[in-house]
Amino acid sequence: MKHTLWLLLIAIAACNQPKENKTLQQVLADGRWVDLSYDFSEKTLYWPNNPTGFQLDTQFNGMTAAGFYYSSNAFFTPEHGGTHLDAPVHFAKGKWSSDEIPLQHLLGEAIVIDVSIKIGSNADYLISVADVEAWEKEHGTIPENAIVLFKTGWGKFYPDAEKYLGTKGKGDTAVANLHFPSIGPELATWLVKNRKIKAVGIDTASVDYGQSKDFKTHQILYAENIIGFENVANMDALPVKGSFVIALPMKIKNGTGGPLRMIAWLPNSD
Repeated sequence: MKHTLWLLLIAIAACNQPKENKTLQQVLADGRWVDLSYDFSEKTLYWPNNPTGFQLDTQFNGMTAAGFYYSSNAFFTPEHGGTHLDAPVHFAKGKWSSDEIPLQHLLGEAIVIDVSIKIGSNADYLISVADVEAWEKEHGTIPENAIVLFKTGWGKFYPDAEKYLGTKGKGDTAVANLHFPSIGPELATWLVKNRKIKAVGIDTASVDYGQSKDFKTHQILYAENIIGFENVANMDALPVKGSFVIALPMKIKNGTGGPLRMIAWLPNSD
């Protein structure tokens, strides 16, 4: 644990580039935390053919016979809905399940590639190699072991299913009506071959666009144990560079994903 805390200090300090040695507490005090997760509730969005959504059932809420207050709930959720993690095994046999992902792959320096203006209202947009090359021309090469977040602007529609997913329909037939932008397979291949990254995240429902039939982006990234974060919230609050993301899912043994509490630390502006 001590070793992990020192790694965290070093990584966050690198984002902030302090002029003198500081303790972890001092570094964290010189910044703020941003929540990148949506609440889990009856409004949480799932793939249209998921038979159930999020359920929270009250087991007890009130005064006990012994005279003290007590409350407890039971909850149910599919792995893939709301702000959640895609473990590589979700689309790549033999790769990491949720419980097998090394902790260092769930935290790190993050960059935000904003393609929202270029996308506009094009719900079938595929983020391209050219989009990333344009970002790198302005901001420099994607740092090694970065968490790469793609901002499409679609987060403003959550949790309106018709606007965010392209349909509020349910069942297998509704899947054909999904329309939202995401990462193109060509870009996924380029990232695997040309950059060393830990994870990708996006403010839409999937790392593949809504009309995908073969989920190639999933297959390409996850075959390399690159993790996916989907339905990322509050991306507007993040700078292009300099934030430190921590994305901790439920540790589900043999899980292919799971609910995610994703947060980011941002250094104060000088």
